[in-house]
Amino acid sequence: MNIKVVKDYGKVYDNYVMPKFEKGVVVYEDLEKEAKEILEATIKKENFTGKKGKTISCKVMHKGKLVNITYVGLGKEDELKPYEVIESFYKVLKSVKGDVLINKSSVKISYVVEAINYSQYKFDKYKTEKENKENEENKKEVSFDIFTKKDEDIKEGVVLSESVMITRDLINEPANVIYPETLAKETERLGKKYGFEVEVLDEEKIKELKMESFLAVGRAAEKRPKFIIMRHVGDKENKKDIYGLVGKGLTYDTGGLSLKPSTGMKDMKTDMGGAGTVIGTMCAIARMNLKKNVVAVIPACENSIGGNAYRPGDIIGSMAGKTIEVDNTDAEGRLTLIDGVHYIIKNEGVKEVIDVATLTGAVLVALGSTTTGVLSNNDDMYKQLENASEEIGERVWRLPNFPEYKELYKSKVADLKNSGGRYAGSITAGMFIGEFVGDTPWMHLDIAGTSATSKPYGYYEYGATGQCVRTLYNYYLNK
Repeated sequence: MNIKVVKDYGKVYDNYVMPKFEKGVVVYEDLEKEAKEILEATIKKENFTGKKGKTISCKVMHKGKLVNITYVGLGKEDELKPYEVIESFYKVLKSVKGDVLINKSSVKISYVVEAINYSQYKFDKYKTEKENKENEENKKEVSFDIFTKKDEDIKEGVVLSESVMITRDLINEPANVIYPETLAKETERLGKKYGFEVEVLDEEKIKELKMESFLAVGRAAEKRPKFIIMRHVGDKENKKDIYGLVGKGLTYDTGGLSLKPSTGMKDMKTDMGGAGTVIGTMCAIARMNLKKNVVAVIPACENSIGGNAYRPGDIIGSMAGKTIEVDNTDAEGRLTLIDGVHYIIKNEGVKEVIDVATLTGAVLVALGSTTTGVLSNNDDMYKQLENASEEIGERVWRLPNFPEYKELYKSKVADLKNSGGRYAGSITAGMFIGEFVGDTPWMHLDIAGTSATSKPYGYYEYGATGQCVRTLYNYYLNK
């Protein structure tokens, strides 16, 4: 796909996309008289005033060519949110064919670029196309020119949207393609391409670190566990301030011996959504060369069944030394994350840590599919995250972590048990992870509802959304 900035029209395009605020609609002045009259009549007929969410389109002859002109209503300029810019352009651009000129008006150019990239995103690599004329036509690349009178850099929009799409691709891949080893190799490839360090620990090294909880989850799987470490050193003069990210990397989750029903297993390729999110975030941070030091880790494994599977009733250890009674083998993500957060605090020396995970179905019951549930032991961290999320419209909501909830995951035979039961399920799951962070400032993001969608909304189509990549990037940008 070709995206570039132009300062003059230069040629006749197939499509003209014009954003309009609610302050009077001016007809595209470069049109010939007859075309202007058709456009003015369409504006009058549709009563188009630039209201948010309203678009009109018409075809006119322009300099000897039939072109399509679309007006995009953005509402009142002083009330416009960035994500509304992306959504508005996205809805128009996803169906265009041929070359496009976009008059960006006064909106930020990076949002226009994001809309372009999201509008053209498809995960269709496994579809076999029929060789016919229509498909040949669809293969022609759409090109986008963005008209602006100023010198503006589109890099941020390109980097952020491409990072989101990296996350989407990783989550959309089936589990026979993305498993611990291939996830590690893909992370290494991205690290080399975008400039962050990647280290991959094999099972022997994981055992040496005494990550007993993580290894218990992955021990029955044919695909062996990997522990992936990513490092971005953007502030070499201040190596003591290191920020930590931990992503849940369950590349497939059967539920283990507490087996999921088949209907609940189909989409479990997406259970590495936390891993995909932190990989996309690290790509964005490195490509934009943020002056921050960020380390991200992924305990990657499959939760499978077999003679060597861990069982309900087992008591297992952890890197932190605490013992855990296994109440449910399908409460596995938290068992991998606790070794991840302990490692990143003790071995990488991070000053704060955020874990990101498709952790519980309970968060969907509580917040639906459009809002990420958050637990935190630090008010300032959460407020910074909330501010970072508002720009891009990725909804977050803080859940309580009152001490009374701890009673739900107490064990009679070990330090803790890995499930607190049905009630407050997303809260107790997050608080279980919090038991392993000590006094380190910490946040837990449960993206089980937001990392993928079964139906389109906003600027998301079916499948992985890439949510939280932009929020986390903004969070570190503003630190």
